[in-house]
Amino acid sequence: MYKRILVPTDASEYSRRALISALDLARKFQAEVVLLFVTYTPEAYWEYNPAYSIDVSQELIEETGENTLNATLEGIDIGDVPLKRKKIQGHPSTVILEEISNENIDLVVMGSHGYGPIARVVLGSVSQRVLRKSTCPVLIVK
Repeated sequence: MYKRILVPTDASEYSRRALISALDLARKFQAEVVLLFVTYTPEAYWEYNPAYSIDVSQELIEETGENTLNATLEGIDIGDVPLKRKKIQGHPSTVILEEISNENIDLVVMGSHGYGPIARVVLGSVSQRVLRKSTCPVLIVK
């Protein structure tokens, strides 16, 4: 049923719970897990504009991504589940939605910080955007 499961992460406890749930499903369906970290870039918010130029080195972006992926995986038994690690720059919900089609994802499993309705309106929610626009099932783990 599920062959590729996408797990976006920010290394929070919510993301770690989502990964554990995805690994359980992957074992049941003999699926691959794609663990994704999206690095925010200034361009993701304002599009490219030299006036907002914030110089962040590619090395720092790579290091942050690698540290986040490692922190997410720390202490979690992957066992024999095939796991692909990805680091991409951009706006998280946009990148996640692109990865669904680019990677032929069958299921997205993501954590939710569980903000209330007022905070969600003010802060926005990556999980809410993905849930609304995804072309595949999305499992939200609290």
